[in-house]
Amino acid sequence: MQTARLYGRRDLRIEAVTESPLAPGEVRVRIEVALTCGTDLKVWRRGYHARMLTPPCPFGHEFAGRISEVHPEAAGWKVGDRVVAANSAPCGECPPCQRGQEQLCRDLLFLNGAYAESIVVPARIVQRNLLLVKPDLALRDAALMEPLACVVLGIEELRLRRGERVLIIGSGPIGLMAAVLVQAAGGRAALVGRGAARLGVARRLGIEEVIEIKSHDDIEWAVKSAAQEGEFDTVFEAVGKPETWAAAARLVRPGGRVNWFGGCPANTTVTLDTGLIHYSALTLLASFHHTPRTVRRALELIEAGTVRSAELVTSEAPLSALPEVFRQIDAGTRILKTAIDVRS
Repeated sequence: MQTARLYGRRDLRIEAVTESPLAPGEVRVRIEVALTCGTDLKVWRRGYHARMLTPPCPFGHEFAGRISEVHPEAAGWKVGDRVVAANSAPCGECPPCQRGQEQLCRDLLFLNGAYAESIVVPARIVQRNLLLVKPDLALRDAALMEPLACVVLGIEELRLRRGERVLIIGSGPIGLMAAVLVQAAGGRAALVGRGAARLGVARRLGIEEVIEIKSHDDIEWAVKSAAQEGEFDTVFEAVGKPETWAAAARLVRPGGRVNWFGGCPANTTVTLDTGLIHYSALTLLASFHHTPRTVRRALELIEAGTVRSAELVTSEAPLSALPEVFRQIDAGTRILKTAIDVRS
């Protein structure tokens, strides 16, 4: 079969490999759609991910498809089932799992290899994070489940109250999904970001307030100049840069809450005004990854039509073009997500 393998920094190759036999409890999924992701772009740029993969290795983690082979010990699944899988599964036994923080599992098992004709889903993921897709749901929509599950956790951890005003920093897929979930929860979303096309998507998604910036350095000025009302009760940072982390803490109201959702580059630091944090009684938190519960909640939201791929998946490409897709995104193309046809 054809698959994408990452060999190092900006070194992604499409290769022919032999499918491996299934181990007990595993299933093989014939992938019908794989989606590009900002995390994959970061990994492609860095050439590795300390927790998820070590090159040379299979690449990609957002996919949906049909089961093509089932090990006899994978009970409850059959060939032909339409499925979507998360890219990890917790052990369920370590102290973080027992505390209900399964995203921090000490033995979190990751799955990569979505940019391929097929993928073997490990037994633990089959048991905990492989979900059946309803016949009337497009697999392209279902493939959004994994990133949406992360956003679900991030929004839940902000503990929004109905009517609260929320600033989302970032107009990529994560920021757009966060804004949709804020409004679905009864909040009032304002989104600040770059790129006319992306901001146009935000408006079509019904985001109440959309603010354009030219660079991340002018976020505070742009927000304060263009904001239709006063203070923000919460801020959801979905860019992952030290300057936007710092700005988030300055843009929230006294007593407000900030979620630093976007992961910053390795070895970066942020300088914060301790007086501001203390005397404004700010709540600062960071969300990471997803849990089996938010994985299921994400698929429910997709099934309900709250989040769909029509506005978020903005281009298509064959598997053979995947290295060029990443080069184009790296060059500044404001693509949201690209659907990769792994069969061509």
